[in-house]
Amino acid sequence: MTRTTATGLFDEIFPKPATGSGESGVASSAALSEAFERLHRSGPEFGGDEEGNHGLTNHGPMAAEVIVRRGLDLDVHQWLNRYIPRLAELPTESGRITDDNWQAALGDGRRIGDWTAYFTRQVAEGPWRDVLLTWWPRLLPGIAAGSTHGVIRVGHAVRVLNAGNHSQPTLTELGYGLAFWAARSRPLPSLGSPAGNLSARAALAGVPRLADQSGFISHRLDRLADLSGWPGSLTALRPPATPADVPARLSDLVDVATVHYLGYGHGSPVLLVHTATAPNAVLHCLATLPDRLWTASFAAAWAAAAALTAMYCPTEPAPRNALPAAGDENEPEAEALARAARHRDEHVMKFTDTAVEVFQRTGNRDALAAAMRSCQLIDSAQ
Repeated sequence: MTRTTATGLFDEIFPKPATGSGESGVASSAALSEAFERLHRSGPEFGGDEEGNHGLTNHGPMAAEVIVRRGLDLDVHQWLNRYIPRLAELPTESGRITDDNWQAALGDGRRIGDWTAYFTRQVAEGPWRDVLLTWWPRLLPGIAAGSTHGVIRVGHAVRVLNAGNHSQPTLTELGYGLAFWAARSRPLPSLGSPAGNLSARAALAGVPRLADQSGFISHRLDRLADLSGWPGSLTALRPPATPADVPARLSDLVDVATVHYLGYGHGSPVLLVHTATAPNAVLHCLATLPDRLWTASFAAAWAAAAALTAMYCPTEPAPRNALPAAGDENEPEAEALARAARHRDEHVMKFTDTAVEVFQRTGNRDALAAAMRSCQLIDSAQ
């Protein structure tokens, strides 16, 4: 199946996007390219500790992409004026990564600068789809990299490229996303492929939780290997029968994970948004990939969502009467996006973007309520 014949599988999965009140077309494309160029002076992380454990992830590129694509009532450059001062400088190159020695550098967070230089060269010298096709299967096993922010950053860049913005800053943005994914790549313990008969909803509900949910993600990943029931929970999900089933099955996982946040997001309001946004990033990359990679992509997206659930999700949901409910507005998607713009937080905007897609696909207002819940749980950006 070629990418051209596969596009029909995505018609219902990706409805016509709801937008805010901002500009579109050439002006928005130029604004986003300029935003990427500004952000490329900064590294992919900031914070952390002296032992090299990474702290917060640079969400600037993903938030800028949502602001511009959705036409949110925010000036992307004014938003960046507040955001960029929080970021660390881009690490410099300390050793050259090549096509012959890359395996030794995979997962070495100290070499983020080296990986950034490598992928910047790759996307400048060859077709971006060829770079993605080469590296996607190499990086999938380490999808948990940087709390899944590697694949999320790549997914947002791919959306921009597929929309026709092939500017040099956009190509470089893809390279930066791949570089972060490679530098922080870390395989999940006991990684097994779906082989059971559970739906996405039942499988996600059956993921066991770590008793100790403290520390950096690297510490939590270490504990997963000893978590009772973890290997079985990964394989309990029903696999797609054929690659052609993957888009619908993966969109169902995104739908379930989004609504799941409504009841469980209080466990870790920021990290748990990625149980939905990481699989959604994979979903948006599928049409760019040959279908021979789709089944493995589905398995990796599920593993990422399950791992985040095990590491950050509480065992009990919040009481239903304490949760928000989406209203009956005539344009509920536009209201959700406007609320996210007023909130200004990068995680809220990113999650609301996914929740609006889910609502448009399913009509389930709990998806929009989940976006409202993220506004309640995550501190508003000032």
